Amino acid sequence: MDRFRMIFQYFQSNSESVMNGICGLLALASVKMYTCFDFSCPCLPQYNMAYGLGIMFVPPVVLFLCGLILNRQSVVMLDEWRRPQGHRKKDPAVIRYMCSSIIQRAMVAPVVWIIVTLLDGKCLICAFSVSMDPEKFVGFANVSPVQVEQLLAKVPCKDNELMRNNMSHKAVSRYLRCWSQALGWSILLILIVAAFLARWLRPCFNQAALLQARHWSNYIDIEQKIFEETCCEHSRLFAHKCILHFFESMRQEIKLHRFNLPREGGGDGEEEDLLWGITDQDQVNKLLKTWYCEKPPLDVS
Repeated sequence: MDRFRMIFQYFQSNSESVMNGICGLLALASVKMYTCFDFSCPCLPQYNMAYGLGIMFVPPVVLFLCGLILNRQSVVMLDEWRRPQGHRKKDPAVIRYMCSSIIQRAMVAPVVWIIVTLLDGKCLICAFSVSMDPEKFVGFANVSPVQVEQLLAKVPCKDNELMRNNMSHKAVSRYLRCWSQALGWSILLILIVAAFLARWLRPCFNQAALLQARHWSNYIDIEQKIFEETCCEHSRLFAHKCILHFFESMRQEIKLHRFNLPREGGGDGEEEDLLWGITDQDQVNKLLKTWYCEKPPLDVS
């Protein structure tokens, strides 16, 4: 149990590790969803391309939005970008670093989905079977253009009776599947080479600026977490004080109904210190507005 508690505390205190884990889970979920998805091409000339390209690109958009929603730093980055200048200047390099980090993590699952669909080849066959040139394949010589279009549209449907008697559908399907797999492996190779170059060429640039951007990005995230925790603690104490004040004001009425109200003697001074002298809603709102509009400078000297 102690090991699990230490692991949980580590992930709770390290936002990057949490987001890396979430991105990995989204990538695995995208592969699982595609393998469980029942792909059924309509095999109609006017719908094949829309269906094939829709299956290839609509789920990645959904996965990308899910990656942005689940990433806590996206809210922190927007808050840092939109907040007033106040007493603390805004560093564009930190905002750019946070934005690039968010987009990179959110793009993992969509890229995995696209690569898996290309390596499988069903989407590309469904989308572009109608666009193939029938003169490149045998079996379409003595067929009218309308029938050629219908035959090409039914290439993804292996159980169709027309496709059973026509051997050209295998050639078209094999041709498109080869192109799809070649495109998928090419995209995967390009991404790996780009990641390799980015990892090895990064030290050649201004490493100090990168460290500064990463440091202050983590600082903004941690500061937001501590502020939220402090607000929760203050809200609990403020609510406790308001309830005690309510029962204190109702003491005479409670005595008339013969209820005994115990009086708490300890802890009042400590709660007063933690409340910082705040006693009403306007003061709380003013404090929160001041924090947002006039954040204190990063100088504690």
